[in-house]
Amino acid sequence: MDSGQLLWIIIVVVVALVIVGLVVFFGRKGKLKADRRRAVAMREKAETDELGAREGEAKAARAEADAQQANVDAERLRREARDGQEEARSVREASQERVREADELDPDVDAGGRRDAQSGDGQPGPGGDASQPGRPAQGTGPG
Repeated sequence: MDSGQLLWIIIVVVVALVIVGLVVFFGRKGKLKADRRRAVAMREKAETDELGAREGEAKAARAEADAQQANVDAERLRREARDGQEEARSVREASQERVREADELDPDVDAGGRRDAQSGDGQPGPGGDASQPGRPAQGTGPG
């Protein structure tokens, strides 16, 4: 082998090494650029997911607040119902007491709270004819 051939072999090897170096350099540069793009896309997706997560947390907090408000409203309604029942009971008891007082005053009511068939003055009681208790008196009333 002469020096000319050896020189050509060295040049070819150097050129091949330069080409391989350039391919590796640009390949690595392209991979870095692709990795950067993927990283940006991943960060954007992470930000979108974070925003979605915060939105979900806000909705859950609103739902919890709504549930607490519903509990407060329910308790208020229970108290109002209880107060209404107590008031109705009080009115009913007062009404029953007035009926008892009226029965005590009425001379036509016996001790058991039943009205006599005939009033003390010989006239039919409010419930009907003296001869037929429980039936309206004949010939009374308009017309």
